[in-house]
Amino acid sequence: MARFVSPLISKYKLAQYPFIVVNKSGGAGAEGFLYVKGKSKDPYTIIITLDNLFTTPMATGVPFNWKEMTPVARLALDYFNLWVNEEAPYKTAKEYLDAVKKEPGKFLMGGTGSAQEDQIITVMLEQAFGVKFSYVPFKGGGDVAVQLVGKHVNSTVNNPAEAVSHWKAKRLKPLATIDHERIDLPLWKEIPTMKESSGVDMSYLMLRGIFAAPGITKEQQEYYVNLMKKVTETPEWQKYISDMGLKAAFLTGPAYVKWLEEKEKLTIDLMAKGNLLKKK
Repeated sequence: MARFVSPLISKYKLAQYPFIVVNKSGGAGAEGFLYVKGKSKDPYTIIITLDNLFTTPMATGVPFNWKEMTPVARLALDYFNLWVNEEAPYKTAKEYLDAVKKEPGKFLMGGTGSAQEDQIITVMLEQAFGVKFSYVPFKGGGDVAVQLVGKHVNSTVNNPAEAVSHWKAKRLKPLATIDHERIDLPLWKEIPTMKESSGVDMSYLMLRGIFAAPGITKEQQEYYVNLMKKVTETPEWQKYISDMGLKAAFLTGPAYVKWLEEKEKLTIDLMAKGNLLKKK
């Protein structure tokens, strides 16, 4: 997303200087978080993050907490879908989860990494339906989708963008959107919610957020808030949201902080239930 946003800032002359994207992805994001944490009062450093903002320090014990950076804005939220192979016999999430329940541990759930969003959602499903998956981690969402196409796993909870090409090619099929509401976008709105497809209401949405270095001034924080707001108002951003199956959910200020606090509590609870927290 950073490499998509940066050219938009230049194209619409939203900032005096260009934004240079630097990858610091080591340790499931820990490298980037620690880098920004160490840039105290530096107004020229920002970071874009996913839910690894919470999961990485909880799972690894790396000395970092999101409160050690300056919250700027929530740009969007990522949906998740429950996917199976197109040739699988299941037509609803209930049919699939009923089958999983009959044979605990036999069904393989593929996902990105360990102790990250996909495994947390797997824990949610296990808790909500009384089932047990064998979770199989892979390097990235694209690889996860390919593994399901090849029938090396039985299901995934890929983001829309990670599996859409295989869905269009009739290699994969979504059984449900893991949210309280359907995805209100062309193509995606035909997928039922978990409640519609299984009878159980549940939701998990992933952060696409911006943070700045700690200790910057209120004026500098507001500069980035206004900048990101303008980015989300461009036609390119609107198309990106639709193409990627994202939820437009711009949020800043105290409301953003409150959402982060609630998200952190939920993440701790789910990771504890899944025995995913770093042992002390």
